[in-house]
Amino acid sequence: MNLRRTIPYFCPLALLAACTKEQGPDVGTGGGTGASESTGSTSAVTGTSAGTGGSDGTGGSDGSGEELLPEPEEVPVLENIAFYDGYAATVDEPIPDGVIRHNNSLVATRLTDKLLAKVQTTLKVRVVVGARCDNYDRVGSVNLALVPKGAQTYVSGEVDRIEVARFVTPFMNMNRQPTTVPYEWEASNLVPILKDPDLLADHDFWFELSIFGVPYAANDEVAGCAGRNDTQLGSLLLYTDSTQEAQDFSVLLPLAIGEEFNNYAMGASDKIGATRKTVRFELPADTQNAQLVLITSNHGANQGGEEYIRREHYAYVDGKLALQYKPGRTSCEPFRKYNTQSNGIYGLSPRSDEEWQSFSNWCPGDVIDTRIVPWGAASAGMHEFVIDVPDAAFVGGEGNFPFSLYVQAQ
Repeated sequence: MNLRRTIPYFCPLALLAACTKEQGPDVGTGGGTGASESTGSTSAVTGTSAGTGGSDGTGGSDGSGEELLPEPEEVPVLENIAFYDGYAATVDEPIPDGVIRHNNSLVATRLTDKLLAKVQTTLKVRVVVGARCDNYDRVGSVNLALVPKGAQTYVSGEVDRIEVARFVTPFMNMNRQPTTVPYEWEASNLVPILKDPDLLADHDFWFELSIFGVPYAANDEVAGCAGRNDTQLGSLLLYTDSTQEAQDFSVLLPLAIGEEFNNYAMGASDKIGATRKTVRFELPADTQNAQLVLITSNHGANQGGEEYIRREHYAYVDGKLALQYKPGRTSCEPFRKYNTQSNGIYGLSPRSDEEWQSFSNWCPGDVIDTRIVPWGAASAGMHEFVIDVPDAAFVGGEGNFPFSLYVQAQ
């Protein structure tokens, strides 16, 4: 698989690593929320985390000469990892063997050959977040890092990484049930990456789990949290089976991960005052089929902030509209049960669909959609992706639409 770096419109190639930023840490202090709903989404929202049996993945025959599919597998990658105050110095608390802590809100582990061998032709990514001493809604993500072969650790901003999934934690009181919330995403487009012999020859794959949190409110409001700085528990699992053929992509272009996207900060858009972001990149060869994988989410908890107002988003490839979407679920009621801490979003009684749609861009306890931007056949050479949210206001110079993007091509 060819792996190429982008040439961003707003960042010279030589400064690419320095320009790659972690996504903004805080959803907001007031917590106005809702989740993305769109055409082209790959997300699969679930209220439960379905378990599956394991096997050796070897398949076989039923005696009639017909090939038997291997049994589905659910493979744990990270289990019950504690996260800590995202604003504090990195803690020196124990962490399982094989897991590294980049900072209090970002951990990573290398996918072993044994685990990679279990990946079949389809893939779902599952996350389970457990309540500790943060009772507000926060942003989390799953990333895939391509690390030089054999490295025992790495600096996250110095290697190619793609954001696989993003989510928002609910308002959770660790003393009330349920104390965990599950998330799930369709991620079969990762299979050709994880199975690619050229990438595997030069890289190890590391999965990163990020959950930002701060304990300050819970220190006073949640029994048992006084003086503590642990914020959440996080687990990451992969579900894989062979019910469909594997997708066929041989080129991967990481373009952006968690970059700022707003209309008021220098470099966060094409120009101050416009919520329009252009990324230019080069395809190494002609392709019969290509797609872009996009993640954005709307944040800004101030009055009139971008969390509360649904905006039309337009994605263009080489000047042609490829995807239009407006974030926001029909209703956030399915996630009420996970919001066990009293808050101003859910209130004491259910809201109507109309009420939810009047302000919610995402729901505490829900996934943020991963959106596939269809492209199709394209020629080798330079191309341009543009995302434009013309009505975004960013009242008071607050808020952000953290932006992640990568290209896959045959």
